[in-house]
Amino acid sequence: MPKFSYSAINENGEKVSGDCNADSLAAAEEALAGQGLMPLRLKESKGGGAEGVPLHLRFSLGEKVKFRDLLIFTKQLRTLLQAGIPISQGLEILSQQTESAYLKKILLGMIVDINGGSTLAHTFGRHPEVFPKLYCSLIEAGEVSGSLLDVLERLTYIMERENRIKEDIKSALTYPKLVMVTLFGAFIFLLTFVMPQFAAIFQKAGVELPLPTRICIFMYENLLLYWAHMLVGVIAVFLAIRLYFKTESGLLVKGRLQLAAPIIGPLFLKSAMSRFAGIMSILLSSGVTVLQSLKIISGVIGNAAVSREFDGLAAQIEEGRGISAPLRKAAFFPPLVVNMVAVGEESGSLDEMLTTVARHYDEEVEYAVKGLTEAIGPIMMVALAGVVGFFALAIFLPMWDLISTQTKM
Repeated sequence: MPKFSYSAINENGEKVSGDCNADSLAAAEEALAGQGLMPLRLKESKGGGAEGVPLHLRFSLGEKVKFRDLLIFTKQLRTLLQAGIPISQGLEILSQQTESAYLKKILLGMIVDINGGSTLAHTFGRHPEVFPKLYCSLIEAGEVSGSLLDVLERLTYIMERENRIKEDIKSALTYPKLVMVTLFGAFIFLLTFVMPQFAAIFQKAGVELPLPTRICIFMYENLLLYWAHMLVGVIAVFLAIRLYFKTESGLLVKGRLQLAAPIIGPLFLKSAMSRFAGIMSILLSSGVTVLQSLKIISGVIGNAAVSREFDGLAAQIEEGRGISAPLRKAAFFPPLVVNMVAVGEESGSLDEMLTTVARHYDEEVEYAVKGLTEAIGPIMMVALAGVVGFFALAIFLPMWDLISTQTKM
């Protein structure tokens, strides 16, 4: 039976080490758990490979923590800290309760870091794939100001609010995507299965084909001959655009296109303003300076074009110009946001004014989502009617000519 050496934490929070015999690594973990030990390192005494790697470092490729698991972790961490439980012990409890195996591995590693003297913010910052920049920045602000419980509560609010806005936008765009796919499918079906049948009949009858019918036949013949080239071309263009949008200049172009797009552009702008005001108000109330807040928001606003404006604002604030004056000259910021920021800056209640702005734009986003669904529906129906009408003309115009010719005979 293989022998495994381990390093673990016992029920008293003490670090212990030793050896145990088990059929497999999983069996060794279960055996240690039965003894009340939480393994930090577990490896087979003879051999190596992945089993010689610490548990909290053996991550599988492509693993990630779901939003629900991270939200529950944040809420439970606040509850445990509020009850007076030490951070390391709280993380140990949460590692046993979480349903995410990936998060459990990360928490085990965080316990080692905390026990080694690392700050909570530094420990969170070592896992950017799980804890976003905003998350770590708020934790750091909470540790420095001594208001970690309040920060965790605000983090929960931000996460729920951000997820709600994201889901609202996603649901609003689901319907037009579905209609576009249906529209494209109907177009291909009519072009490849319906039109060839009628085109053969019209050509045998010697009827002069009208322009819509000739266009359909031309598209069908080219699709039949070059469908593979077209498919490769479409995929190549799609991948090229996707790769370009991952570059710095591509992200900037994508952000500007989102804001300038008809119908959905105002929705993206209102969502960005809601995120800006909501996050900045929480950062300011947590003791983060205006300059630091702008630098943090620049990385989490979700739109590169708006982020570029924040970079410019930060540079002007460093020169001592305040925030409201540069904001007036910046693009994308509506007068409401500028004026509310100016009032808050003058009265010394900027965080409260930004909270009011965030609530306003939360409602605006909800209204915009409803309006988007109502506006896109008729547009999609007109597009669908246009496709069907085009094919109807391509079929029935020569058919009428054929019928009139037969009648004259």
